[in-house]
Order: sequence, then structure tokens, then C-alpha cells
Amino acid sequence: MHRYLPHTADDIAAMLERCHAESLESLYSDVPEELRLKGGYDLPGPLSEPELERYFKKEIGSANKPLVCFAGAGMYYHYCPAAVSSLMSRSEFLTAYTPYQPEISQGTLQYIFEYQSMMCELTGMDVSNASMYDGATATAEAVVMAVNASKKRRRVLVSATLAPAVAQVIATYASGAHITLEVIAEDKGVTSRKDFEEMICAGDVAAVVVASPNYYGILEDYEGYADICHEHKALFIVNSHATTLSVLRSPGELGADIACGEAQSLGMPMNYGGPGLGYLCCKRALMRKLPGRIVGATKDALGRRSFVLTLQAREQHIRRQKATSNICSNQGIMTLHAAIYMSLMGADGLARVNRLSAEAAHALADRMLSTGKVVLKYPDRPYLNEFAIETVAPVTADSMLKALADNGILGGVRLTENSVLVAATEMCTPEDIDHYITVLNSL
Repeated sequence: MHRYLPHTADDIAAMLERCHAESLESLYSDVPEELRLKGGYDLPGPLSEPELERYFKKEIGSANKPLVCFAGAGMYYHYCPAAVSSLMSRSEFLTAYTPYQPEISQGTLQYIFEYQSMMCELTGMDVSNASMYDGATATAEAVVMAVNASKKRRRVLVSATLAPAVAQVIATYASGAHITLEVIAEDKGVTSRKDFEEMICAGDVAAVVVASPNYYGILEDYEGYADICHEHKALFIVNSHATTLSVLRSPGELGADIACGEAQSLGMPMNYGGPGLGYLCCKRALMRKLPGRIVGATKDALGRRSFVLTLQAREQHIRRQKATSNICSNQGIMTLHAAIYMSLMGADGLARVNRLSAEAAHALADRMLSTGKVVLKYPDRPYLNEFAIETVAPVTADSMLKALADNGILGGVRLTENSVLVAATEMCTPEDIDHYITVLNSL
């Protein structure tokens, strides 16, 4: 009678019989009795739409405590122009979810093409895909991609200065792909060049993964790393926060074969850690190993510029188990966000964001040191907008962060019991820095 209801009583009875279960309740027999819900849900009565709006704004929303953000570690609080959200909602961009039919997906295909073009400019690479889920999965896919390109080699070297969360995702991917990971030691906050050279000279390395800025915010010097990798027939992979590439030497200039990382810094909201946007770019020789979608520009039957998915034989909807990756979607809406943000900001705007962020971070660091409550963890290392500090007894990381939070400041990310990672962006005002220092002085 109601064909849209998935299971009739007969359907349920047939499934229970197949499962050798007496009832639906018996399916939960493994759940301890004391954990099972005995009564109905304790929900309030129905509310009208205006009542519901007031309830969420006044009773629930008022409990939120917005904090001034000085935390980073991979997610950064940058300003997003109001035009971005307005343009993102336009119908010409909200076409087919999966743009396999170019006739009705030109809006989606064009913004992906523009995103790819801009990411290639930022990274100095030849080819970009249509994005990955986040920076961690993009880096893991880069590792798998490098191993597939090397065919027989399955050993990958990963710098100890890569963000721990990214390293853990790489390890998860590697375990299923039978890839052996080895960690290049850290030397006072940066990748140990001595350890790198010794490990790669041992042979049988498919790829080397490094980061700059690294987990501690330090700008590492990878001059010559690519040459050593290529001399030993290994690929060089560089992980970076996307916005920093507007002012730093690009992975392409460093000789990298693959560039990857998190693009959330391109004005995307933090939202308790997501959504992110993983970018993945490579040299032309590797593009057939690149996972995800690639959009190309062409002409239609009337000679007009148009866009299509290209090199689709790499994808799972055609090659299935032989595809370069089983990723079947991407952060499409975040790709659109990044494309609009970069278009609006331009090269000068992106550079200014990083200049203001660096000025705020260095001003904050200098004033923090003047309190005598902290010291720089790596005083001789250059940084852009993020740095690690060590607290001076009796101050601890926990006591410092708690005092700041109690005063409306998200003071950083705890590294150890006496060290904290602190970041600043263009959103941190001189007044915010004054407040931070006032609280720190009170400890």
C-alpha cells in the first residue's frame, strides 16, 4: 500500500528467519540490559517555528563561548570575503553532483578547471586533481600514488616533523597497501638531513614525504633533497598549507614530484575541524597515476570553449578494481569555495594575508618572551605564522591554556605538559594580542 516504506511485516519476518532471530529485539541481545533504553525519548513538546528559533538562539546559542583563536596545527582562522558564500549558492555552480554529463554540468566542470589551474600556479606543478577529502588523505593518496608509480618499491620515508594526524592516516593507508613506512628523525625541530641521506642511500625507497611549514610551524630548507631523491630513483613529496604557497618557494621550485596538503587555510571556516579540502598536484609524468577527477578544457561542436572530465580511464566508475583510487567523490563544494576565494583575493591578496599573519605571530612571540613565562622551543628556526613555546615553571601548558580559555582566548594547541603550539592570522588584532599577554602575565 505504501511502496515508499522499505520493509513490510513479511519482509521483516523473512529477514529474521534468515538470521535465525526470533524478533527485532533479539538482534540487540549482545547489548547489556543496563545500557538499553527502557522508556520513550525525553523530548520536549512541539514548538512553532518562531518558538523553535528563539529556543535555539536564546537558550542553546547563549551557552556558546566564542574564543579568540590563536590555535592552528593544521586548521587556521582566516577571514572569508562575504561574496564567497553568495557566489557559492548560485545555481549555475550547483549542477550535477557527479559531472559525468558535461552537457548539464558546465558550471561544476568550469569551477573545478579554474581550481585546478590556480592550484597548479600555487604549487608549481603541471597537473592538479579535483581535490581530496582533506590534507591527511591527500598526503596518504600521494604515498600510494608514488608506490604505484615505482611498481616494485614499497618503502617510503616520512619526516618526523610531519603533523602526527597526517602521519597516522598515511600509516592506515600503508597497512592496507602493504607499504613499509620508516621515519626520518627530527633534529631540533626540522628533518635530519643526515638521517635522510643515510636512509635513502640504503636503497629501495619509493618516495620521501616532508612538510614545510612543518608541524611546529618551522619553514624547513629542502634545497637539494629532490636531487638526492631522484638520484636514488625515489619521488619527492612536499606537504604544505595551501595559503603559505603564495609567499614561500613552491614545491615545484624545490623539485618536488608531488605536492599535497590541506587547503582549509584558503578562507574556509574551521567548524570544529571541518570540512577540509585536500589538494593533490603532480608533475605531468605522473598524471595517469593521479587519483580523483581531472577536468580539461576543450571546444564543443560549435567551437565554443567547454569543459569535460578527462583521463577517466583512471577512475573507479570505469576501471573499478584497477582504478588508481576508489575515491568516487570529492569535497566539491569546498573546491568551489577555494576557487572563488583565490579568484577574489588574487596573488596580492593571498600574499597580504600571509604578511599580516606573520606580523601578528612575530609580534605575539616577542611579547610572550618578554613576560618571562615562556621561551621559544626552537629559537633558531624561522617560522611564518606559527611557533612552539615551552612554559617556564611553575607555569604549565595546561595552566596556561586554561587561564586563556577562561578569559575568552583559545591560546594554542598542547604539545606536551610544558609546550604549546601557537598560531596567529590576519584575524588576530593588536587588542587580541594585548589581552593574551595580560592573561599570560597574570600566571
